[in-house]
Amino acid sequence: MSDITHLLIPYAASASEGAQQALAGMALPHLDRLLARLSPAGTHPGEETSFSTPHERALAQALGLPHEDGRIPWAAWHRHQQGLPTDGQAWAFLTPCQWQVGADHVTLRDPDHLMLDEAASRALLAIVAPWFAEDGIALHYDQPTRWLAQGEVFNGLATASLERVLLRDVRPWMPDVRAARTLHRLHSEMQMLLYTHAFNDERAARGLPVVNAFWVHGTGALPTPAPTPTTAAAAAAPTVAHQLRDAALREDWRAWATAWAALDAGPVADLLRQAESGTPVRLTLSGERNALGFHSAPRGLGQRIQSLFRPQRFSSLREQL
Repeated sequence: MSDITHLLIPYAASASEGAQQALAGMALPHLDRLLARLSPAGTHPGEETSFSTPHERALAQALGLPHEDGRIPWAAWHRHQQGLPTDGQAWAFLTPCQWQVGADHVTLRDPDHLMLDEAASRALLAIVAPWFAEDGIALHYDQPTRWLAQGEVFNGLATASLERVLLRDVRPWMPDVRAARTLHRLHSEMQMLLYTHAFNDERAARGLPVVNAFWVHGTGALPTPAPTPTTAAAAAAPTVAHQLRDAALREDWRAWATAWAALDAGPVADLLRQAESGTPVRLTLSGERNALGFHSAPRGLGQRIQSLFRPQRFSSLREQL
């Protein structure tokens, strides 16, 4: 049996017509049985235009992190989790990527499609780091498609999650031009620098996608003192089910429905068995706008009767996500 006590499911629903059609013909028996046993435990409200996704806000709150929209310090938290100092400074993730420019849109393509390996990523980092350093931004390698950046410009700056902008037009998701004038200028400078750079010429010659942009996300500084894994908030952090993410972002609703069925038969069924055995459990369902929380809680006679004759079902909740 799984040891999951709190399961967070991102992309559980979508307002997309394709998602609605997929849900209409889909049975999630374990989820419905689980919801019938649980009581509401709060919401994480937002909008489809919020910089932070609902599941990010829910996860940040569970970890004891600031969860103001666009200002969840994921980069500083990541560094802290690695045992590295954050020095009370503001950090950010910086993802090298490709912007595909069309007649009326600028789409951020999936960075994984760049096929950057560590050597190529470090070589690119060495090319662009001096430009950022001139503006007081220090870049550090973390992963092939994600670097760490430290600088005062990230202090209090709201930025959109990479998942918000992935495969979408970047323009509505850019940080405020007044607060991020430096970053807007660096975007222009990097596009000009990389357009004719030998790094991209060599990639193009090998049939690889060129890198012509970057995306800043996860900005901010950690609170003092920073949460630690020994705190109650961190210990209660949910297990995040990522099975629905890729299909939802690609809007492949057939694959999404298949992933939902597997999720229902796996982690959701595990959580249901724990609930039926008397173990306290929590469930958070997240969509594009909101996240809804549920937990095991004592229920009065009226609530128990209602759960028998009018059980809480996913079909009646998904519009709220």
